[in-house]
Amino acid sequence: MHDYPDRMSPEQARAFRDAVLNIVSQIPRGRVTTYGHIATLAGWPSHSRMVGRTLRYTPGAEALPCHRVVNKEGRTAPGWSHQRTLLKEEGVHFKTNGHVDMAQHLWEPSIEI
Repeated sequence: MHDYPDRMSPEQARAFRDAVLNIVSQIPRGRVTTYGHIATLAGWPSHSRMVGRTLRYTPGAEALPCHRVVNKEGRTAPGWSHQRTLLKEEGVHFKTNGHVDMAQHLWEPSIEI
């Protein structure tokens, strides 16, 4: 097994989880942000996939507006067709390719939360 320099300790993983949940809780209605941006704001820019895992496996995360998190191209989560419905109900527009119109709906706070 390789030892990766950016491997998290248990304490760092808990802090990351807490930061992810805090950031997601602040995404405004009608806006989206990306897994990568959340990872960067949480201090671990190379951990965008871990953001998705955190949202999927943390008890209570379903109460957060997780539907407002998409990938960098604006694609919704595979296997979660209801995500698109929830976003449309908030006024989020989709392009003809089915991706969120990121130019119009991206929420990208410039400072760490």
